[in-house]
Amino acid sequence: MPTVHLPPGPKGHFLIGNILEVNRDPLNFCSQCARNYGDIVRWQLGPFPAIMLNHPSLIEEVLVTQQQNFVKSSVYRRGLRVLGNGLLTSEGNFWQRQRRLVQPAFHQERIAAYAQVMVTYANRLLDSWQDGSIRDLHQDMMSLTSQVVSKALFNIDIAGEISGVQAALNAVMDFNAKLSNQYLLPIWVPTPSNLRYQKAIQQLDEIVYDIIDQRRASGKDTGDLLSLLLQVRDEGDGTQMTNQQVRDEAMTLFLAGHETTANAMTWTWFLLSQHTQVEAKLQEELQTVLGDRTPTVADLRQLRYTEQVVLEAMRLYPPVWGMSRVARHDCVLGGYDVKAGTTVFMSQWNIHRDSRFFEQPEVFYPERWADNQIKRLPHFAYFPFGGGQHICIGKAFAMMEAILLLATLASKFRLTLQPNHPVVLQPSLTLRPQHGIKMLLKRR
Repeated sequence: MPTVHLPPGPKGHFLIGNILEVNRDPLNFCSQCARNYGDIVRWQLGPFPAIMLNHPSLIEEVLVTQQQNFVKSSVYRRGLRVLGNGLLTSEGNFWQRQRRLVQPAFHQERIAAYAQVMVTYANRLLDSWQDGSIRDLHQDMMSLTSQVVSKALFNIDIAGEISGVQAALNAVMDFNAKLSNQYLLPIWVPTPSNLRYQKAIQQLDEIVYDIIDQRRASGKDTGDLLSLLLQVRDEGDGTQMTNQQVRDEAMTLFLAGHETTANAMTWTWFLLSQHTQVEAKLQEELQTVLGDRTPTVADLRQLRYTEQVVLEAMRLYPPVWGMSRVARHDCVLGGYDVKAGTTVFMSQWNIHRDSRFFEQPEVFYPERWADNQIKRLPHFAYFPFGGGQHICIGKAFAMMEAILLLATLASKFRLTLQPNHPVVLQPSLTLRPQHGIKMLLKRR
């Protein structure tokens, strides 16, 4: 049966295609495209052809069945220039080598040992919270998760440098908030955005290289990821990672290891503040399982509803709202010809809110995850951590962290969204609240 050359899609500007529509409101644009044109939609991003996939089976084709034909785009790698050639940006044999070297840091036994670090830093945050005060929960969650990942993976305490680190990271994420920055303007053009981005990378590099130099000079094996990266040798030629390679993996795991979890936690707090019945049921579980004590890794199996709350929050507000690949060779997807060089976009935001896979998809209903419901879904109907061989290496770490942090904090405080505070979605590489989330703290 002959394939149809082009899928349907919105007509764009004759020079820049659909870039303005994507930039203006990417979440709404993606949702409208799915409603109006179906499971596979044609876009044009400047001179670059693109398609958007809106069905789990098509996403599985790209990330699993035909994965050898799809690579991360140069636009994606450029947007993540801060990560260098780390796990999120590398491909092929080099990626396989790096993944193999880093994997031991995320074995189940190693991850369980991080639980106490997570709870300790959550308790530090509790010490700074005061009854009746108003806090920006997104800022608090960013600070908390960056300190957790720094201590757990690199055995360093960055509390004294947190403001500078967060400012640099914000500049990086702001740069990636506009696709046009990446499609139309080279990084060397001295725009205010490009200059802020370059300065932010320089600031982060200074911090990371200083940590690497100090650890190399000490010669100590502290049993963390950084020690592993510095000591591991390639099975083939016996060489160690260069400082650049160590830097790239450290930066990747630091950024990916705290940004996404912070956003997941932020949106979880927001949803709980809007759904008092869910919040009450969560409290009932925390009181039953924990009483007045703090959680441990041994409690995870009993904190089922807490886990369901996190899963449901990531369904409605996936920390990474979309991902893309580029076709290396001509292929067929969904009955359409896809030419080499075509960008293929897949949106967790769209799929997670599709009524074909989730009943009342706009409703925050953690109970939908009871009885291992996640295993009854089609593959890639729910994929907050991506999928295929490139699935997030820190998935288990992130889930444990989110559950333990939520249990620790929610058992001591109730959080209420400030009236009239604007909650605006900022779909950058991750899904952030543009103006933060201002919450009133009430001690339990």
